[in-house]
Amino acid sequence: MAVFKPFRALRPVPELAAEIASLPYDVMDSDEARIEVRKHPLSYIHVEKPEVDLPPGTDLYDPAVYAKAKGNLDNYSRRGQMRQDPQPMYYIYRQTMDGREQNGLVGLTSVDEYMEGKIKKHEFTRADKEADRIRHVDACDAHASPVFFTYPHQDAIDAVVEHVKQARDPVYDFVSDDGIGHSLWLLDDPEDIAAVQAAFAAMDCLYVADGHHRTASAAKVGLLRREQNPDYSGGEEFNFFMAVIFPDNQLKIFDYNRVVKDLNGHSQADFLKLVEQKFELTPIREAGNFHPAKTHQIGMYLDRSWYRLVPKEGSWDAANPVASLDVSILQDNLLHPILGIGDPRRDRRIDFVGGIRGLDELVRRVDSGREAVAFAMFPTSMDELLSIADAGLIMPPKSTWFEPKLRSGLFIHPLS
Repeated sequence: MAVFKPFRALRPVPELAAEIASLPYDVMDSDEARIEVRKHPLSYIHVEKPEVDLPPGTDLYDPAVYAKAKGNLDNYSRRGQMRQDPQPMYYIYRQTMDGREQNGLVGLTSVDEYMEGKIKKHEFTRADKEADRIRHVDACDAHASPVFFTYPHQDAIDAVVEHVKQARDPVYDFVSDDGIGHSLWLLDDPEDIAAVQAAFAAMDCLYVADGHHRTASAAKVGLLRREQNPDYSGGEEFNFFMAVIFPDNQLKIFDYNRVVKDLNGHSQADFLKLVEQKFELTPIREAGNFHPAKTHQIGMYLDRSWYRLVPKEGSWDAANPVASLDVSILQDNLLHPILGIGDPRRDRRIDFVGGIRGLDELVRRVDSGREAVAFAMFPTSMDELLSIADAGLIMPPKSTWFEPKLRSGLFIHPLS
C-alpha cells in the first residue's frame, strides 16, 4: 500500500498568498534571491534562501543561515501572515502553464515507505546537498517546501479532484511573475478524504518525479527525530513528510540540454570524424534551430551550424533501459570517449541547460565563445522514468526537467 495522509498545513492567509509564494531554493542563486525580495518583500525566499537577510558573502552553510530560516518562518505566523488549519485535510494544487494544467494533491507520505523502497527514485543524491536540506528542515522544525511525486493516474482520484474543483471556489488563485497560474482548493470533506486515502492505499508504490535531495533529507530528519525520541509511537509528524503528488498523464518533461566548453584538444574536422564513428551525422540546411523530433535523435550546434545525430545500431544496449536513454547514448558514445567528460556530475567543462530556456540559449552560449559545442536532447518520457524506477535503476544526471516548478510557501508541514 502507499501511505498518503491528510494534514494541517501552515499556509498564507489568502490575500497574501501571491506575495509570499516563491520559487524553490535551488533555481536561483543568492544574488537573484536578493533581487526577488526587493521586488516582493514578503517572499518566502526569506525561508528558502535566508542568506538574503544576512551580510553578503555569508557562508551558505553557516549555522546563522539555518537559524535565520527558522526565525523568518516563525515571523509569518507571528505577524498573522500565515495560519495553521484547524483540522487535517488534503489540498488540491493546480498549476497552469501555456494552456496546460496539472492537478496535484498535497499530503503526507511515509518515512518508512521511503526507506523500504516503496517510494521509488531514479536519481542519485549528493551527501553535501542532503546535509544542507537536513539542517534546514531540522532547524525550521518543519518541511518548509514540498517534494514532487507522481503516480499512475487513477480515474477515482481524478473524479474526486474534479468534484471539489467544481463544487468550490479556490482559496488561492493567482498568476506568478513567470506567467504560471497557481490555484489551491481545500479537500476537507470526510468522504472525499476517505476516497483519496483508499485509492492511494491500493497502490503498490509512489514515484519521486523531482526533488530527490529534499525527499532523502526529509526522510533522514524523520530518522534523526526517532533517535532523539526513542519512545516514538509512529504517529508523530516527523514520521511523515509533505509531498505534492501529480498523476503521470498530466506531467510534462522538458528536454535537458548539454553544453561543453571545448573539444578536448580536437580540431573541428577531427571532432566531426570521431562523431561519425557512432552517429549518422547530417548537416541541417534549413534556417532556425534544430529541434529533435523523436527518441534517438540529437541536435548538435557547432561553429554556427546545426547537425542531426542519430546513433548507429549497436552503439547502445537496447535491452538496458538506462543505456537506451538518449542522454546515456550521448554520454557513452560522445561526451566521454571523444570530449573526455567522464563524470558529468563533477566535470566543470560541461553544463546543463533546462529546455524551458529554449534552444536560443544554446546558440547564444556557443556563438559567444563561452562554449564550444551544444547538444539539444529529445525529452525523456514519463514511461522511461517509471520503468527505470520500477527496475530499481538510476538515470544519468540531468535526465529530466519538469515544468512548471512547484511554488514554495503555499503550504508548510510543521513537525511539532
